[in-house]
Amino acid sequence: MEIIHFLMTLLQDPLATLQALLSEYDTQTYIIIALIIFVETGLIVMPILPGDSLLFAAGLLAASTGKLELNILIPLLIGAALVGDNVNYWVGNKFSRFVKSRERILFFKREYIDQTHEFYKVHGGKAVILARFMPIIRTVAPFVAGAGSMRYSKYILFCVFGGTLWVTSLTMAGYFLGSNEWVKHNFEKVVLSIVFASIAPMLWHIVKAKVTKIPSA
Repeated sequence: MEIIHFLMTLLQDPLATLQALLSEYDTQTYIIIALIIFVETGLIVMPILPGDSLLFAAGLLAASTGKLELNILIPLLIGAALVGDNVNYWVGNKFSRFVKSRERILFFKREYIDQTHEFYKVHGGKAVILARFMPIIRTVAPFVAGAGSMRYSKYILFCVFGGTLWVTSLTMAGYFLGSNEWVKHNFEKVVLSIVFASIAPMLWHIVKAKVTKIPSA
């Protein structure tokens, strides 16, 4: 029950959750954040964990509290994201048939795989990079790539670039905006903006696909 409570709190308010972790665990918070990023990117059954907002919050706290250092935080989280991606890729390589045979596993729906397959068809290799900035899709994308959509030698190049860009850009955004008083007092609005910006490409792709299927008069 404690884990479920922690996850719900993390989803509702990642900034307050990180502040509480820093207060209780101090430098061990680095490892906790890295584990969350690893789970969100590496375990296909946990696509609902916050990624973008968590990185932004970590950068904000690095600027406002000084308890987190960017030269430790960013490399550590890039490593966690890349390890998660690679675990997910090879799980997809080995167990794709099992997952595809079920409608749902915990928070994961099989339709996510179908949507990601379509995303790969449209965007090719750059889908790995684009997926990094899209909730749920970034969890499913490595699995789908491993399930047969992409060779590992090609996948790993996009994986490294995408993971590095994702962690660095969002953490640095939080860091530089962390001194802004409006951002501090309106973090929920900032998070909603981040989420909307993240899912906008996916929504556009879905709408475009549906419009294309509508027969002309």
